[in-house]
Amino acid sequence: MKHDLLGKLVDKSITKKELLKKVKQNFDLLPEIIDGVSSGKATIRYGCGKVLMDLSEEYPDKLYPYMDFFIKLLSSKYRILTWQAMFIIANLTKVDKNKKFDSIFDKYYSFLNDEYMVTVANVVGHSGKIALVKPHLIPKITKELLKVENIKTTPHLTDECKKVIAEKAIQSIDMFFPQIENKDEVISFVKKHAASSRKTLKTKSEEFLNKWNT
Repeated sequence: MKHDLLGKLVDKSITKKELLKKVKQNFDLLPEIIDGVSSGKATIRYGCGKVLMDLSEEYPDKLYPYMDFFIKLLSSKYRILTWQAMFIIANLTKVDKNKKFDSIFDKYYSFLNDEYMVTVANVVGHSGKIALVKPHLIPKITKELLKVENIKTTPHLTDECKKVIAEKAIQSIDMFFPQIENKDEVISFVKKHAASSRKTLKTKSEEFLNKWNT
């Protein structure tokens, strides 16, 4: 049974959506999907990762016992698995009764210094969700997000990429701005981008300022 199910991902006789449905009907399949993430076959590896991402949104409590596995996955040699782990961990923070995320906070936010834009954007993009369920971390999260304008450019993270990341930071902060103590610092950060050459960043900054800078 075990290899048959995941093997079907490879020969395309089952889609990720169908596999997700099977797991929702029988959560006993979950260990098999977790194992699949370590497969040598990319189709199985990322297919199982995607199923777990979807499950983490709807059933975080079912995935929480595997939180340590996802934390280890942050160090994967495969960037896609790291991105999938970031997404899943962010969803599991809402049921994180053992404060496992709190203990890996520095590890999670160390990815803000990554050379790949997608990696940095993932951390920034998930921050709003994490802040809402872990309000005690808001000062630390805000501090990290305000650092994004100082990240170094790389061949995979250009100045234009930094504007995309700044835009994501503003969107995330918007989700929990009322709970931020040092609001002036944030307003000052957003104002810097209100005249950006990137149209969407300029618009997001203006909307934020119209909403909160009263």
